[in-house]
Amino acid sequence: MYLVLMMVSDLVISGHGVDEKSLVTLLGKWDPLERESFRKKTPHLFSEDHERHFQRWDDQYVRLLKHEFVRFKNAVVLWSMHPWERDARLVKEALKKGPNAYGVLIEVSCTRSSEELLGARKAYHSLFDHSIEEDVASHIHGIERKLLVALLSAYRYEGTKVKDDTAKSEAKILSNAIKNAHKKPISEDDEVTRILATRSKLHLQAVYKHYKEISGKNLDEDLDDLRFKEAVQCLCTPQTYFSKVLNAALRIDVDKNTKKSLTRVVVTRADIDMKDIKAEYHNLYGVSLPQKVEEVARGSYKDFLLNLIVRGG
Repeated sequence: MYLVLMMVSDLVISGHGVDEKSLVTLLGKWDPLERESFRKKTPHLFSEDHERHFQRWDDQYVRLLKHEFVRFKNAVVLWSMHPWERDARLVKEALKKGPNAYGVLIEVSCTRSSEELLGARKAYHSLFDHSIEEDVASHIHGIERKLLVALLSAYRYEGTKVKDDTAKSEAKILSNAIKNAHKKPISEDDEVTRILATRSKLHLQAVYKHYKEISGKNLDEDLDDLRFKEAVQCLCTPQTYFSKVLNAALRIDVDKNTKKSLTRVVVTRADIDMKDIKAEYHNLYGVSLPQKVEEVARGSYKDFLLNLIVRGG
């Protein structure tokens, strides 16, 4: 019986969904004495009120349990949305949450095509009667505002032509800017922002290659500014970026906002580059992404995620 109690406890507080079928099977069969036994033997979920003689839920775990049940619903809703609306709502939510969520703004602005980003801006107009650029500029007052407004305003060339000499020259500009960051922070360098916010992704990948030839290290490795580092990763090595986001989200001991990244990444990349993300995830962490999700997630939420991951090839 004690093992069963622990099993139910684990289902409740897994942190990545709830195994609804197991809960229904186990709890639905318990009589009042068995439910009382469960309450008494799981003190991390219930506390004993000795004066009034009953066991009361820990409010923190009530909120957690509600949140775990809602993960599947949120994933289905996000998947069902038009991609433009989905990105617009992701941007709005990130602005409400504040600096810890600004990476989502980088993600949306740098991993979508020019048409997809334009569509998100159109949807944002329709949903919120403001422009994305307007809200970013009015809500964000830190040093990252200039970069974020520039990235979210971008409409990049998506053809195949790349001027290698220009890419090499701009790699040198970035190298010099990083070397002199102690004199002038990267966030204040207009040339760095111009390069990241206006150049095509193929051009930036050429810049990335030339930068390594110049410095011996990858561009994102040399950047200390988090937003610029995220922007370079999303623009030049998105599969690596998404693999790292997924790995952080699949940890049990992280905050709920980090865990939500699992839903966001799987839903938004399932039809885009999930095959490449899976390959890179395995390369970085030595385990397949489906296997990791299978180990960590629970119930309908897990099944839905695995379906989308497999769908991606």
